[in-house]
Amino acid sequence: MRQLTSLDAQFLALETPRQYGHVAGLAILDPSTAPGGKLGVEEIQRLLTERLPLLPPLRWRLAEVPLGLDYAYWVDDPDFDLDFHVRELALPSPGTDHQLADQTARIVSRPLDRARPLWELYLIQGLRSGHVGMLTKIHHSVIDGISGAEIMGLLLDTVPEGRELPGPRPPGDERAPGELEMLARGLMGVPKYPLRALRSLPSAVPNLDETPFSTLPGTGAVSRVAGRLQRAVRGDGQRVVRSTLRAPKTSFNGRISAHRRFAFGQLPLDRVKAVKDRHGVSVNDVVVSLCAGVVRRWLLEHDELPLEPLVAQIPVSVRTDEDVGTFGNRIMLMSAPLFTNEAYPLERLRMTHEALREMKERHRALPAQLLQDANHFIPPAVFSRAARLTFSLATSQAGRPTWNLVISNVPGPQFPLYCAGAELQANYPVSVITDGMGLNITVMSYNGHMDFGVVGDRDQIPDVWCFIDWLEDELADLEEAEA
Repeated sequence: MRQLTSLDAQFLALETPRQYGHVAGLAILDPSTAPGGKLGVEEIQRLLTERLPLLPPLRWRLAEVPLGLDYAYWVDDPDFDLDFHVRELALPSPGTDHQLADQTARIVSRPLDRARPLWELYLIQGLRSGHVGMLTKIHHSVIDGISGAEIMGLLLDTVPEGRELPGPRPPGDERAPGELEMLARGLMGVPKYPLRALRSLPSAVPNLDETPFSTLPGTGAVSRVAGRLQRAVRGDGQRVVRSTLRAPKTSFNGRISAHRRFAFGQLPLDRVKAVKDRHGVSVNDVVVSLCAGVVRRWLLEHDELPLEPLVAQIPVSVRTDEDVGTFGNRIMLMSAPLFTNEAYPLERLRMTHEALREMKERHRALPAQLLQDANHFIPPAVFSRAARLTFSLATSQAGRPTWNLVISNVPGPQFPLYCAGAELQANYPVSVITDGMGLNITVMSYNGHMDFGVVGDRDQIPDVWCFIDWLEDELADLEEAEA
């Protein structure tokens, strides 16, 4: 049995009938390179059966502790049913990108069954290109971006013929625990609450304003006072760089619905790198600046451009080499200004470069386990309510959101990969939105291009494809700007 961390549990706690905790990815595969030129559910099931011994999270089922006395556990599902998790469907003719995106949005808008391992895979046939879509959907409590890439790395190969795999793990003697056993574990965990909180106190309290709990009244003052006391005790006079950002409200910062919109598209990586080299910035600076440009256009078209910059949530991995293969979540949620209030693309890029440099300084000054430590102040029995309260405060009429949207840039391999012999053409991320943050722009680089996935609330953002259409224009503006 493996117990969830407080950060893993938070992604479960945030779920409501409208808000989901799973992430997804839409892979586009070319079946012409596969044996027999075919890629169907049989081939995918054969691949998964072969590699399941290397992918323990795909067999994990959630085991809740009665009365919510402690964080839940992952246990191997004794009734694991691969047929339930792998499904196949086809788009009606002509099988356009818009049809594929609509189907993806509908599938992603359905919650996962907590009585089974928290993942699903859909093969989508009928694409106009002749390719096959493979939509994978897995709960964020199981993986973060880096551990998700580890799982995909075990499913994908560098050659169409596949590879030789290590021998299977020896069978374990793990059994599903009963209710009484889980209750006993929960009761034994009760004395750990104050110990967890005490251990987390020095790192968490001075930095609470860098967590989602910053929406709670008085958090900023408590954090500043605790930080000054801590520096005085340590004799540390070094100035601590703090985020002073305040997010304005937009129409995508309210209470989200149960339905999503999705759009996807690509940009050539060499063009992004050329802009990076020309202006002395990073690829991530260019990506965030492009996102600021397309969001600015959207706000202008809807007559709601704020005078101040928006605030983007940027997930940052704190996973170390020792964490490889451990799955779960090792992330920090950082804040950065999104300069939608700047009209000139080159000046926007320069401002973004400076802002992200300051964000990196804050990141280095913060403890790697900050999110997990902050959660330790909340007993598991009321964890779900507390987690949802922070989001309800952000969406209240009087409150301001902590963040306006999510922007994430995940680097990937720059060589071809294959799934059951079919070449991977693109890998579009389909990420999470929440109350107060109804827009998510995530990009993954792969084999010479950058694959963008945009997720929006169906009611708040009816025209999500325009973000993809404008990316090319924003990149061209930066290419034409004088250095």
